[in-house]
Amino acid sequence: MSCSCASTTEKPSFERVIWSSIWCSMKGSNKATVLTLAEKCKNILVSNWQGYLNTIKTDAQGSKENIYTSKVKYIIRKGNPLIWVPEHELHNVNTIIDERGSFSVASPYPGPLGKLLKSMNKFPVRVALTGDVVPVKDKKAESAANYLKEMMLSEEKALKEFNYTVSGVLSSSNHFSTTQSENLKELIDGGENYVIYKFNLSSCMFVDGNGGTHEVDFEDMEKCKAGLLAPYSAKLIDGINQSEARRRGLILFCFIYLNVNARDAYMLSLDRKGFDVLGKVRNKVTGDEIDEYQWKQFRITFKEEAWDIESFCQQLVEMEEDAIKKVSSYSGLG
Repeated sequence: MSCSCASTTEKPSFERVIWSSIWCSMKGSNKATVLTLAEKCKNILVSNWQGYLNTIKTDAQGSKENIYTSKVKYIIRKGNPLIWVPEHELHNVNTIIDERGSFSVASPYPGPLGKLLKSMNKFPVRVALTGDVVPVKDKKAESAANYLKEMMLSEEKALKEFNYTVSGVLSSSNHFSTTQSENLKELIDGGENYVIYKFNLSSCMFVDGNGGTHEVDFEDMEKCKAGLLAPYSAKLIDGINQSEARRRGLILFCFIYLNVNARDAYMLSLDRKGFDVLGKVRNKVTGDEIDEYQWKQFRITFKEEAWDIESFCQQLVEMEEDAIKKVSSYSGLG
């Protein structure tokens, strides 16, 4: 199948122009448009800073029938989570008896995205890890604390030095709820004492938005690394979703690149290959049925992979400009 660009005296229909444009942009591209499961899991772990730790609860009789769960904060170092557990938490007692545990981390869903997912009864995709929860002591604990400080300072410095395009995309985001350094400050401000644990991974599951579980190959998890874009994904998603202009851009993307008429749209997730959008589209109705709308997930891919936040924002802005030009040119076609 080929894409013909030959001239014709016949005035092209709107639909023909749309689909010709889509096919020309896709022709010859055999690259995967989505990440592997291992890559998705690594990105989720780096993009967040809090998760749910589960340890086996041990009572005075030594029984191990119940699970103790609490929300904890963490960072990723050398591919493994380093978890800060408040001294008063039962995890500190449980792990003395049994180091086995599990750790669940969701893909970020800041601001209006969280409310939308809740209204849809849809869960954010997440990572479920099992392994051993091992205390980090003495010099290693000090090293972990210093690494946390360095990571926070590095993020703060990067946010100040981003170019105009990146700053424009991030300007609408909620700085305090989407920035790792802001959310991890309490770990080093001296207000509470923590015990640091390393989570030694033994298995990994990817949980999709419908609750389906997918086992991830352990070797793949060990080999792959998170993308440079991942630490800023929460801030990017919120910056786009909090901006009416950028959300109108998402609506145009659905229309121009997917031939989908969306009434509204939100950014759901992103990575170096593209991004997922939740679009509010009309249900197919028959007869006298009243039009109804529902939220559906769509995938939009980049022409070139966006390896960092600068290239992501640059391509996003270029796509916005391209979509506006296409809509303007199509408006004169019959």
